[in-house]
Amino acid sequence: MLHLYHTADVERKVEEEEGEFKMKLTLVKKKKGKLTFDVSGTTPAYINTLRRVFMTHVPTMAISTVEFRQNSSSLYDEMIAHRLGLLALKTDLKSYNVPEKGAPESAATHATLTLKTVGPKIVYASELKSSDSKIVPVYPETPITVLLDHQELEFVATAHLGFGRDHAKWSTGLVSYYYKPKITVNNKSAKFAEFINKYPSQIKSKGTIDADKIDTAELIDACKDICEDIVKIEYSENQTDFIFTIESWGQLSPEEIVEEGIKQYDAQLDEFKKLVKDI
Repeated sequence: MLHLYHTADVERKVEEEEGEFKMKLTLVKKKKGKLTFDVSGTTPAYINTLRRVFMTHVPTMAISTVEFRQNSSSLYDEMIAHRLGLLALKTDLKSYNVPEKGAPESAATHATLTLKTVGPKIVYASELKSSDSKIVPVYPETPITVLLDHQELEFVATAHLGFGRDHAKWSTGLVSYYYKPKITVNNKSAKFAEFINKYPSQIKSKGTIDADKIDTAELIDACKDICEDIVKIEYSENQTDFIFTIESWGQLSPEEIVEEGIKQYDAQLDEFKKLVKDI
C-alpha cells in the first residue's frame, strides 16, 4: 500500500509492502546561485520528478510581448523581441501572480519595461526602464543590438510570470543529479608517479589527490578510467543515493526555487488527490 505525504515535511515517507524509506538531505556546497545536496533514501523516479518540478514548474518573470514604436536598426523587430524574451529578469513572487487565461491584465500580473534611444551605440539590457524597480535584467551588460548614426530604437515590453514547461525563457535554471559513488583514493600506490599527471589539476593538493575535490559528475568521469589502483570509483547496486545540484539563471535564488517548487508540487498532489476522489 502506498501512502503519500507532502514534500514540505522534514522527512518524506513512502511506505510500501517491502518496507519504509526515509529521504535524507545534506547540504554539500553552497555558493552564489548554486546549491548542491547529498540526497539519500529515494529513487531515480522521485529525484527526477523534483528536478523537472524545480526547472519547469516554478514561475519566473520574462518578457512576453513587445510593442515597437521605432526600429531603424539592422535587426528585424522579431529578432529583437526574441532577444528581449530570453533576458533573465529578477522575479518577485510575492508581488505578482501568474495571469489566468482570459483574465484582464492588472498591476499584479505584469510589469512594463521601456526603451528609447538613438545611435551610434551598443544597446544594453541595463538601458531598460522598468515600471517596477524589482523587475530588472539579471545581467545588465547583455547586448540587445547595435545602432549606427541616427538609427533609433523605441519599444514597450510587457513581462509576465510563466513556467518553463511552456517556454524555455521561463526556465529557472539548470537542475541535475547523478548517482553518488564511493570514491577510494590511494596516494601510496606504486603506480602513482606514472599516472598522477593524467588526473585533473582540480583534484590535486600538494602533490596528492584529494577525494573530497572529486565532487562533480565531470570530475568523476574524468577520473574513473585512469587507474583503479589510485582512484577507484564504485556504485552500489542499491542506487538510492544521489548528488543533486540547482544552478539558478538568476531570476530566483536556489533557495527560492526549492521553496516554490515544493509548494507547486504539493498543490499538484492535492489536485490529483481531489480528482481521484471525484472518480
